[in-house]
Amino acid sequence: MFLEVSNLAKSYVTAQIRTDVLRDVSFGLEQGKSLALTGESGCGKSTLLHLIGGLDVADAGTILLDGLDVTGLNDKARAKLRRETVGVVFQQFNLIPSLTVGANLVFQARLNGRYDPDFAKLLALRLGIEGHLDKFPDQLSGGQQQRVAIARTLAAKPKLVLADEPTGNLDEGTAAEVLALMLGLVRDAGTTLLMVTHSQKIADQLDQSIKLSSGRIL
Repeated sequence: MFLEVSNLAKSYVTAQIRTDVLRDVSFGLEQGKSLALTGESGCGKSTLLHLIGGLDVADAGTILLDGLDVTGLNDKARAKLRRETVGVVFQQFNLIPSLTVGANLVFQARLNGRYDPDFAKLLALRLGIEGHLDKFPDQLSGGQQQRVAIARTLAAKPKLVLADEPTGNLDEGTAAEVLALMLGLVRDAGTTLLMVTHSQKIADQLDQSIKLSSGRIL
């Protein structure tokens, strides 16, 4: 099992009020497979994704990622994990506005020493952004920016891609097109994918799905 989540718990305290976001969450995902996290808003989907990616720290439980216990890592080690093993595609594109599309695309790959110009060129071609590499993000449409964000993540050749509502800001037609391209590229690369979505239609396109409700798996 490439990803094993066991008895995971997370809560937040604000104004002396404790909110249990995740409670006793356990599941597994094999290498090269895809899994959808579904559930209503506020049920803990994004929090779970952030814990797996080392963007936040669990209160209890374990996350084993390719044999590595993510929950036992310090800040520096979690940053290394995100740089070398995990790629994240957010709903907000998070492109660097001062860099060209081409520079954005290879930014993460250069950081982790995996820059492959031929692979970057292939991604740009497959995602239909090869004609926009000299432009800046604000010169692109939302759908084009999301394509760049996906290409940037995949260019770094992560073992695991975490996608948080990656097409949530796009119109239905563009979302379907971008999603199909992303799923095809991930499958071709043999990358493991964990995607947060509120759409059952999207979830049905992945290998498996789990539903969260009030912080628990149904």
